[in-house]
Amino acid sequence: MEHRLWGGRFAEPTAETMRRFNDSFRFDVRLVTVDIAGSIAWAGALEQAGLISTEECETLVQGLELVRREFADGSFEPKEGDEDVHTAVERRLHELVGAAALKLHTGRSRNDQVATDMRLFAIGVARQIGERLMALQLALLDQAEAHAATLMPGYTHLQRAQPITFGHWCLAYLEMFERDRQRIEDAIARARTLPLGAGALAGNSLGVERERLTEALDEFDEVAGNSLDAVADRDYLAELHFAFALSGVHLSRLAEDLIIYSSTEFGFVELADAYSTGSSLMPQKKNPDSMELLRGKSGRLIGNLVALLTVLKGLPMTYNKDMQEDKEGFFDSFDTLDLALEVAAAAVATMRARPERMLAALDDAMLATDLADELVRHGVAFREAHSKVGRLVRRALELNLSLRELPLAEYQAVHPELDSNIYACFDFARSVARKESSGGTAPQRVLEQCARWRGEKR
Repeated sequence: MEHRLWGGRFAEPTAETMRRFNDSFRFDVRLVTVDIAGSIAWAGALEQAGLISTEECETLVQGLELVRREFADGSFEPKEGDEDVHTAVERRLHELVGAAALKLHTGRSRNDQVATDMRLFAIGVARQIGERLMALQLALLDQAEAHAATLMPGYTHLQRAQPITFGHWCLAYLEMFERDRQRIEDAIARARTLPLGAGALAGNSLGVERERLTEALDEFDEVAGNSLDAVADRDYLAELHFAFALSGVHLSRLAEDLIIYSSTEFGFVELADAYSTGSSLMPQKKNPDSMELLRGKSGRLIGNLVALLTVLKGLPMTYNKDMQEDKEGFFDSFDTLDLALEVAAAAVATMRARPERMLAALDDAMLATDLADELVRHGVAFREAHSKVGRLVRRALELNLSLRELPLAEYQAVHPELDSNIYACFDFARSVARKESSGGTAPQRVLEQCARWRGEKR
């Protein structure tokens, strides 16, 4: 006998092309563990409502555990009529325990069932992504501690701007990924609303106490307040898609910096051989393919977010089959980001900074703002100081000299009160050390930030 969760009203069988178009077992089988957990909780709720006996409940739970083990050990055998994971589990349960299985779906729709499954799955994988983000943060933190005082150029517009430390650069990305982790935690909090018991859309009339289900499914801390919204809501998936996509964008920015910094022209860092590849033609090449893939994968994550939003944008209340499209993109985003973060953390942990190349890339022009600040200390308004230093920069270019090579007379021409002490500004370590405002690049501040992060990540 074909086991379907519907069909009594239909006189003709489903067309083969429609079956292939409609069936989702090939991808929603990933929900099997959470689906069985939800079914076990539902069996308990049916018993509490007096809809099945204690013996029937025990039979169902034992049978569901057997099905769970079959999926876990790979012995489960799908059949042609397994439309989706829910059908497959119930079909196999019926084979194992007989007629009691036919009572499991009492008062439950696949609408609230799949909504529950997706929330449980999403909560679990979101937590895993949070752990991956933390591993990457710790790798960045290790590098930051090791290079709290390592001088390097800071950039705006990809032009040399002011000296900073490599440790400070690492901490900037740590902050970025912390916001990603917090966004995921926020989305998890909103996903912990239970739709089970909402039925197809209108609720149930069989006395099932939905609040008790949150005790059996402790990932949930409240029940959905409206049965229509309970089966229609996919906001939590959109939020997680966005959080995943933005994490991907941040990975892409990190990757872009490291692609540039690992180039021969820069040489600020060297990626480990294990996270680089070679050329099929040019024997000398060492390509930062791990970083380029991180940069490229962000497009998939953004695309999956846009795909879900596009599916949802025109749907009427409540459940529509379009919502089946919420799964494959989310699974792909999780798989993509999970591996990407694992690779990123390992690549960052194993990369080697090259302080000598960073130091060699510093030039006196990057200390122009320090000169302007020195004039401010002499009582000059900043806008005027900015203009005066600009004239000094132009004069140095005209004379083909660096700023520190300009004669004192040139400095006194723009501000007569200056003396030879002005040349003390041309010390990159001094410049960095003076950026001691909270969150600044001064090595002491970087070490303070590292200590704070180290305490928070324990």
